Amino acid sequence: MYLTLRDRPGGKPDPASRSRVVPRVATTVFLLGIVSLLTDISSEMVNAVLPLYLTAEMGLGVLAYGFVDGLYQGVSALLRIGGGYAGDRSNQPKWVATVGYGLSALSRVGMLVAHNLGAISAVVTADRLGKGLRTAPRDAIIADASDPKGLGRAFGVHRTLDTIGAAIGPLVAFSMLLLVPGDYNSVWVVSSGFAFVGVAVIVLFVPNHRTKLARRAQSIGSLLREVTGARLRRPLIAAGLLALFTVGDGFLYLSLQQRDHLAAKYFPLLYVGTNLAYLLLAIPFGRLADRIGRTKVFLGGHVALLCVYLFAAGPFSGGVATVLVLALIGTYYAATDGVLPALVTPLVDAQARGSGIAAAQTVVVLARFASSLAFGSLWLLLGSAHALYLVAGLLAAALALALWLLRNREAPVT
Repeated sequence: MYLTLRDRPGGKPDPASRSRVVPRVATTVFLLGIVSLLTDISSEMVNAVLPLYLTAEMGLGVLAYGFVDGLYQGVSALLRIGGGYAGDRSNQPKWVATVGYGLSALSRVGMLVAHNLGAISAVVTADRLGKGLRTAPRDAIIADASDPKGLGRAFGVHRTLDTIGAAIGPLVAFSMLLLVPGDYNSVWVVSSGFAFVGVAVIVLFVPNHRTKLARRAQSIGSLLREVTGARLRRPLIAAGLLALFTVGDGFLYLSLQQRDHLAAKYFPLLYVGTNLAYLLLAIPFGRLADRIGRTKVFLGGHVALLCVYLFAAGPFSGGVATVLVLALIGTYYAATDGVLPALVTPLVDAQARGSGIAAAQTVVVLARFASSLAFGSLWLLLGSAHALYLVAGLLAAALALALWLLRNREAPVT
């Protein structure tokens, strides 16, 4: 990766950089990646053991896990628009993001006293509200600091650092539970430590980067008109439709564990496999999106997800089949997670950049919330394999419709 010695606003790239084939990645992007790395170590330590903790340790059923996973996937939608708007309105996106990181860090401490479904649901809600508040302002900073021609790569670099943390977190949790089986409280304590270090990094080292573009304070009404305008409408519908048939990772991993009779202590390693694939592919897919089009890569990621369902539900089992599924899940995330904000950013005015990104992310997490609740019910009614086949068919139909919705909707990069 390339790092600049100073940041350049997205609206005014350095003239000297126009001749470069690969735009440089701003220092701010790298620093925010470090914050995300530390935060994801913390969050993935919890996330990697939570499905097993709820179903095996606490004895809750798969429907109860579906409710918690739905909260994990969807509750952040409550603050995503608010976070994007607060960052745009105040022109202080760093501090809006910092509050979100701080709220998630505090929620880790709450796991120490959460011993029933209601308490765990409250802790998960607090964590996801923090994520909802911070994500859009943080991504707006990345967009503002980056060359428009290299947005996919900039988000790819950030997501790569983020995913390094997401790979380390389950390894730390696995090592701790391997040494002291069943000692979940130690996992919660160490997770809290990483989260608070991440908050310290953003406070002390990330510059309070604000857009250099002239702007005036916008009303809520004007921002809403921007994010619901014709340029964004079809991409938002397509992203939400595809997310509606996105099964949560925890369900996929539980399905693999039951199919392959995987020992509980190895469960966190499933997250590691996915995150390693994501780590290897995030930057290449970001660069590919800048080169051939972000829409193509985004849809291609959902084709990989369709293959995940077919392989996870299919008759093949064992180590090779499991590794293939994990690699495809990582491929899906690498092709969609950073590519979606890169796709949306050129479609909205710079004054509403955070709100536009937040709108897309809100649509996705609300759809995933509904998906988690529905899939838990389908699992009980049909079994995991038949439920996955059904969702695969629905996703294939959604892909065809999304392809039509996204035709000619990608803004040209100048």
